[in-house]
Amino acid sequence: MDVRRTAVMKLSVSDEQRDALHRTADQYLYCANRTANYCWSDTSYAECKTNKRQVRDTLYAELRAETELQAQLVQASIRRAVEAIKGVVERWKKGRRVSCPTFTAETMDYDTRSATFYRRKASLATVEGRVECPFVLPADSPTPYERYVLSEDYEFRESTLRYDTATDEFYLNISTRRINGDNAEVPADTWHPDQTVLGIDLGVNSLAVTSTGRFWQGDDYDHWCREFEKRRGEIQQRGTQAAHNALLRLGKRDEAWRKQYIHTVANEIVTEAAEHDCNVIAFEDLTDIRERLPHAQWHHIWAFRRLFEYVSYKAPEQGISVEQVAPNHTSQRCSRTDCGFTHDDNRHGEQFCCVKCGYTVNADYNAAKNIGLRYARKRIHRLRSSPKPGDGDAEVDLRVNGGTLNGESHQPVTGD
Repeated sequence: MDVRRTAVMKLSVSDEQRDALHRTADQYLYCANRTANYCWSDTSYAECKTNKRQVRDTLYAELRAETELQAQLVQASIRRAVEAIKGVVERWKKGRRVSCPTFTAETMDYDTRSATFYRRKASLATVEGRVECPFVLPADSPTPYERYVLSEDYEFRESTLRYDTATDEFYLNISTRRINGDNAEVPADTWHPDQTVLGIDLGVNSLAVTSTGRFWQGDDYDHWCREFEKRRGEIQQRGTQAAHNALLRLGKRDEAWRKQYIHTVANEIVTEAAEHDCNVIAFEDLTDIRERLPHAQWHHIWAFRRLFEYVSYKAPEQGISVEQVAPNHTSQRCSRTDCGFTHDDNRHGEQFCCVKCGYTVNADYNAAKNIGLRYARKRIHRLRSSPKPGDGDAEVDLRVNGGTLNGESHQPVTGD
């Protein structure tokens, strides 16, 4: 099972190093935008260029001549632009409005050749040669840097240098992958011969609901988001430089609070799965969730994506994989295994009542069970259609609550 961890390190940079990093970022963004413009077509997505090798072969020599960037940084900028074009093309194919991606944020991708890590500093390639920037390490130990980057159980994969305009600081996001340990290189498909699934439904009223009947209501989250928006509006009306600085500080507090809140929910979801001996946590596919939940505000969509992201990297340490399934009709389908009737009239707001069998339950809980069942059925079908010698038919169970839930038997999120 692939376990990845990211350590975020603040860098201590001198004025000369700061200038070198800014100049490098400017040229990196130039290459990325130049590549995106080359790959883009306003007439048809079929004419957009998405083959990384072909794009690199065409532009690499030109970009090297036009900039002072090291070879690896030029190639990284090309890869970033092509990946962005691919994402836009996929949205275009689905009929969504798109435009050519533009890169403005000062971030750069480093690999093992353009970045070298020592115990207390990093050596980074810039347009003015290598710069060695010390880490600003917290007093508490072990730090994420010590636990992952310096650990023999993890290997360095890549890093992203990020400039924070609000604090005028540089941060390095160092990505690692576990290489040692009992479950380091075991493919997820063979990790458990018998699997038990925890289904997760995401929504506006209930931020997350599990197939075991645990609810995380979105009231507190919505309240704090509204308070931050209200405060932001009051500060914006002042129109002064001091107000601008206050907005930057407020934005960082807002983001930090929301991240901490979602981290807490993610930890509790993983704990719920572990306590119920689940091997898989199943989410609905979030690709078009904005269209499926037109009443959801931006902070809801942000929370859904972050929650899936956080659970995806926390769960593997407990030997639990995280999967996604198609979301269609999970809210309208009866989750009783002897029924399964699907109809729009089955759901009425927060209540689910099957018009065929009369099964009545909280609608979000019903959807969570359907998400888990969908993964279980998909898994069984895949195993039975392509069995491995000696494996037989692996059983996949859905972990559920045996009672009938009305949405009131929830456990609120606790913690700071």
